[in-house]
Amino acid sequence: MKLSIDAMTCGGCARSVTATIKDVDPNAKVDIDVAAKLVSVETAADQQKILDALADDGFPAIQL
Repeated sequence: MKLSIDAMTCGGCARSVTATIKDVDPNAKVDIDVAAKLVSVETAADQQKILDALADDGFPAIQL
C-alpha cells in the first residue's frame, strides 16, 4: 500500500510512522520518503488498521 502523510516532516516523524506501522504488523516492510511525504508498506495486516493507528498517533494518511 502507498500512503501520503502530510504531517510527516522529519526523520523523527518517519521513525514514529515506522514504529506505528510495526506495532500493527511487526513483519511489515516500510519504505519512507520524507521529502515527498510518501510511505510504501508491504504488510499482511488489515490496511484500515494501519490507517487508524497512524491517525490515532497524529499522522493521518491518505491511501494512494
